[in-house]
Amino acid sequence: MAMYPWGQKNTILERQEGPDGWQKEFLEELATQVKLRQFDGKHAVQPVRMTVASGHGIGKSALSAWIVDWIMSTRPRSKGTITANTYQQLSTRSWAQIIAWTKICLTGRWFTITTTEMFYQHQRESWQCAAQSCKEENSEAFAGQHAADASSFYIFDEASNIPDKIFEVAEGGLTDGEPFIFLFGNPTRSEGKFFRVNFGIERDRWWHKSIDSRTCKLTNKRQLNEWVDDYGEDSDFVRVRVRGECPRSGTKQLIPVDAVSFCRRYKSVGHESLPRILGIDPARYGDDRSTVVLRQGRKAEIIAKFRGIDIVELAGRVAEYIDEQSPDMTIIDADGIGAGVVDVLRHRNYRITEYHGGAKADEGAAYYNKRAECWCLMRDWLKTGAEIPDDPELSIDLCGPEYGFSNKNQVQLERKDDMKSRGLASPDLGDALAMTFANRLIAKPRKKPETVYTYPGQNSNQWMGG
Repeated sequence: MAMYPWGQKNTILERQEGPDGWQKEFLEELATQVKLRQFDGKHAVQPVRMTVASGHGIGKSALSAWIVDWIMSTRPRSKGTITANTYQQLSTRSWAQIIAWTKICLTGRWFTITTTEMFYQHQRESWQCAAQSCKEENSEAFAGQHAADASSFYIFDEASNIPDKIFEVAEGGLTDGEPFIFLFGNPTRSEGKFFRVNFGIERDRWWHKSIDSRTCKLTNKRQLNEWVDDYGEDSDFVRVRVRGECPRSGTKQLIPVDAVSFCRRYKSVGHESLPRILGIDPARYGDDRSTVVLRQGRKAEIIAKFRGIDIVELAGRVAEYIDEQSPDMTIIDADGIGAGVVDVLRHRNYRITEYHGGAKADEGAAYYNKRAECWCLMRDWLKTGAEIPDDPELSIDLCGPEYGFSNKNQVQLERKDDMKSRGLASPDLGDALAMTFANRLIAKPRKKPETVYTYPGQNSNQWMGG
């Protein structure tokens, strides 16, 4: 806010009050990430990794320019590389924004900026950033960028169509100092690095966010609404260009995207008297997360997501949720480390139902195992209408697994390892929700809320009953 002339007359910002809401959130999170690392100028810290998948016109290029000005102005001897999916995007959008914003920046006079380079006066080699083509044959241009006592940084604009080779080489510039890497773009593909860090197997290593263009103040709402009318809310065009979500998956997808999209907007009624089932999918360390989901009839909600906590701590958290939610059944994946969670909770006198995904299905002729059966039951539940959280991570988990058939013509769900080989994360939230379909039960009696009657013209504190 202090570095640019917001609202000043006779400037390009005369009618602008400041960054958009999502840009403020991003910059505040960037500050948090920097504070957490506490770089001292000597000892290397973990890279700050941040990415945004969005629809069109939300101001990603402007944000990139602010990041460049901030790093270059506050970290002497920093080195940066800026790239985009095409040379035209790089020169006319990404780098053009850097030139425009630097010229009106309070510290802009410190730097010389050309059509391809920005550097501090008289320190061109040691304190600079440059625009680079992202063609795969140019990948070596991203190598050898180091700033041991400052920051090596990379900004990838329209990152969905940048070759993976470029990202692989850039990783070498994130090994010393206080490094940064930022990825922005429309999620035009359901594969590649940009997909993996926003929706796939690498998403938990990055701060990531999907931005719907309709929520941003500078976008052309009329044009966006025309696209929705022409193509449909759940079309790939709108998902990518407006909602900032990845396109639909392939034809082997078990749960269709349109069913999940519908359920993200669905509102359940009359579920209050139905059984409350708590599903827990435990994980310890690595890429997977421990997840807790509550389902009651046609409504499901995410209770918690955890990463990197041990068995005892997870059991303690689950005990708290059981006490708070008073479920009719608590079901836990008891394969692997889940067995330890079950043991701890039973030792504390909690009633736990074990779930084993590899066990025989109730309908063995139709399903390869219990996991395939539960996922198919969940699919049918979603197709007929159910209320689920409007959470992109849950949506990706539900739509991620593919299916096939065994040699006995049983439905067989894709293995988690095979999903990871496709760049998808383990569907932890989907598994936690699916296991709530493993058992049938009757709800325990619940006390109905007291009905209070008031009489016209009387003080409601004096006349009540029910």
